[in-house]
Amino acid sequence: MKKILVGALALVSLLLPLQASAEAVQPSTEALLHQMGQASRDLSYEMSYIWVKKNSIDTLRYRHALENGQSYGHLLFLSGPPQEVIQRGDEVSYFEPGLDPFTIKSNKMVAPILPLMKANIDKLSKYYEFIAMGRAREAGVACNVIRIAPKDGNRYSYLLWIDQATHLVMRADLLGRDGDLLEQFRVVSFVVNPKVAEMLSKLDQVKLPAVVQLPQQPQKKLEWSVNWLPNGFTLIAGNRHRLLLTERAVESRMYSDGLFSFSVYVSDADNFVGRGQLVRQGRRTLITRVDGNKEITVVGDIPPETARQIAENVTFDKIKAEVTSTSK
Repeated sequence: MKKILVGALALVSLLLPLQASAEAVQPSTEALLHQMGQASRDLSYEMSYIWVKKNSIDTLRYRHALENGQSYGHLLFLSGPPQEVIQRGDEVSYFEPGLDPFTIKSNKMVAPILPLMKANIDKLSKYYEFIAMGRAREAGVACNVIRIAPKDGNRYSYLLWIDQATHLVMRADLLGRDGDLLEQFRVVSFVVNPKVAEMLSKLDQVKLPAVVQLPQQPQKKLEWSVNWLPNGFTLIAGNRHRLLLTERAVESRMYSDGLFSFSVYVSDADNFVGRGQLVRQGRRTLITRVDGNKEITVVGDIPPETARQIAENVTFDKIKAEVTSTSK
């Protein structure tokens, strides 16, 4: 009996260093997110998932492959009216009910696909904390759970379940500032297989709609400024255009931190605008205010408090110049 006890203790003493060593080589949360990004870009896979919003649930199937240096993607809505999106290299084609099919030059889909799959993790690390939350099981596989939390209180956070074997995201919960669930991406089934690449590469033989050639608009300096932005948000687009139905002139700027985005719109005020109007639906916030004869609207994937602060910090260059000259 004594020999058995001594032998068991010796075995435990041998196992403990091995366990400690295994834990020591566990990759960091940032390394896991890099692996997630690489897997999302490089693997040939198919996944079926649900996208849960406040008032709706979409069921989708997404196929992706990287073949001969070119990305392919196919997103199909499995419920509701027929709808799909096809990516072939730097061209994305949209097929939606009620609209003629069209193709635009772009390297990513504008569709219900998790934005984290192609995010710049190094850039995000400047503005977000990556926190290990342990391990759990999702879609039938063991996952590492990571929280992506903003270093300030001006944006949302994510809770991710990343498959330990393939490094693909199995689940993603979008959380509000108070931890409330805004949206959920949840994989039901998936497969990683080179045959997906064989299937998608056949898209080269499919005749897709011609690329839409947008008319070149002359770039003019917009005579207003946004004087406060959450850290990390930068200007990615700005233009002037007229609304299709009303022909009303609108100026806009779009900002992004690589994970979330929002737009600021400025136009002449009218009698139909509610002062201080605030609408929030899930992740999307819309806030409108009137400054003199100008209407300012902020809309995007940011908390209401952040949208309000941005709207209150829009100033007009002409007005600023007139005030300065008057004060002299």
